[in-house]
Amino acid sequence: MKVLVVNAGSSSIKYQLYNMDDSSVLAKGLCERIGVDGKIKHTVIGQDKWECNIPMPTHKEAISAVIDALVDKEHGCLESITEIEAIGHRIVQGGPYFSASVLVDDTVIEDLEKCIDLAPVHTQPHLYGIGGCRAALPDVPQVLVFDTAFHQTMPEEAYTYALPYELCQKYKIRRYGFHGTSHRYVSGRALDYLGLDPNNSKIVTCHLGNGSSISAVKNGKVIDTSMGFTPLEGVIMGTRCGSIDPAIVPFIMEKEGIEPKDMQDWMNKKCGIAGYSEIGSDMRDIEAALNEGNERAELIYKMLSYGIKKYIGSYAAAMGGLDAIVFTAGIGENTPIIREMSMEGLEFLGVEFDAEKNAAYPHVSEEVLLSKDSSRVKVAVIPTNEELVIAGDTMEVVKNNVKYERKYFD
Repeated sequence: MKVLVVNAGSSSIKYQLYNMDDSSVLAKGLCERIGVDGKIKHTVIGQDKWECNIPMPTHKEAISAVIDALVDKEHGCLESITEIEAIGHRIVQGGPYFSASVLVDDTVIEDLEKCIDLAPVHTQPHLYGIGGCRAALPDVPQVLVFDTAFHQTMPEEAYTYALPYELCQKYKIRRYGFHGTSHRYVSGRALDYLGLDPNNSKIVTCHLGNGSSISAVKNGKVIDTSMGFTPLEGVIMGTRCGSIDPAIVPFIMEKEGIEPKDMQDWMNKKCGIAGYSEIGSDMRDIEAALNEGNERAELIYKMLSYGIKKYIGSYAAAMGGLDAIVFTAGIGENTPIIREMSMEGLEFLGVEFDAEKNAAYPHVSEEVLLSKDSSRVKVAVIPTNEELVIAGDTMEVVKNNVKYERKYFD
């Protein structure tokens, strides 16, 4: 089965075409500047990248451009669009409605629209992408794969906030967690790679990138995760503040005369690594400043690694032990200093980290073990592959005709 994986943003669409007979990527690319003018960057695996300016007033035209590129005789890889047997969409927020991947139908769209308030930056663009695909390929089944679904196994004591019960119910306020598709992939790969028992395993997965989250995965199920009602909670991130005393929010709003909507934007885009360092959100820039003796850059490294360490310790306590720690995503795969600093002092948990081996892997492109052979707790870097998870779910949902059963009632 050939599956097209789509990740739609407000003005962009990332895509990958998979042949699920062998889980290989046939082509991938990016449509950007949707609603402005339009540009596609398209690559068939094994060939040079092809770029072209194409008018894309809406996501519908962008999807049409993707299809045209895939079947183009010069830079395509398909004979006909009929070879695309399913489309899988990455969806950031499934709210309380979706606990697993589902086929798209009108009821699914209705409930996804209810998630707009929970994730306005992401959900509306997702709907545009779905609409564009339904318009361009109306006969091709589509599947939604939710970042929040993997975290649905959290117990009530982990996902509940101590706010008035009535408001929690009315506005669906709870810890949802994010990056679930990534945590699901790397925790699953860790079982095989490290030879762990799926029914008796305790893993902490660290998805560290411009957005970062850490999850406790016990026996294959999430029992806690660092991101909460929104992706703001948790460790410091590229431009997000991470967990802060909530009283800081009205304090700054009053002092600086900031409106609620602007404050939300401020915490998401003006804080974190970029806000405190005043250098930028890219850890490569922070590392360059660190090497030049910049004190705030050094503090950023300490803050991030300290936050990671605290979550690992608390999750080990919550799970009643620890078998493995897994790093993944941009920072996790490409910043050995953060990996080393995060592991310092965890010997009491059974971690014996190989600093020399870690330093030898500034960029990890395949699974690598960074703990010593004698280490009771294994430490590994496993590059994430969210798109493969989406493609796999899409294939299974289509083959088994998994339709949505509405279980939540307002």
